[in-house]
Amino acid sequence: MLSTRGREGAWGSVLFPGDGDTSSPDVSWSYSGFAAFRRRLAQAEGFTLSEMWGFGGERPWSEVPTALEPLLDHPDDGGDDLSPADCAAILPRLETITDQWAQDGDDMLHQHIEDGRKLATVLRLCIEKHVPLGFA
Repeated sequence: MLSTRGREGAWGSVLFPGDGDTSSPDVSWSYSGFAAFRRRLAQAEGFTLSEMWGFGGERPWSEVPTALEPLLDHPDDGGDDLSPADCAAILPRLETITDQWAQDGDDMLHQHIEDGRKLATVLRLCIEKHVPLGFA
């Protein structure tokens, strides 16, 4: 995928390795696409994102044991980068969920599977290079 980092008029969320290399792989969504991806991840973890604090609900994140919290409880763009340690914690769970979606064979999940795999590639690069995951 071509990077949208540094393009004028880019819209939506772009997650990328904080290695300063604009040719590194990234993953991008429209804001609504990123929201849908995160809602589906939360559903796979057994909770509804809209019930959570910061997403219109009152439920604190401390009540939801998920390795995906740093990704799910993050602004759509900007905000603090996720550390390589956060990336390492997120990656196995993301891969498990993505693999389960693929096994389920639900055509409606095709885009989420593709996005999850792209994100896994970016997370692996962050871990390998020991760089943070940036949000733009």
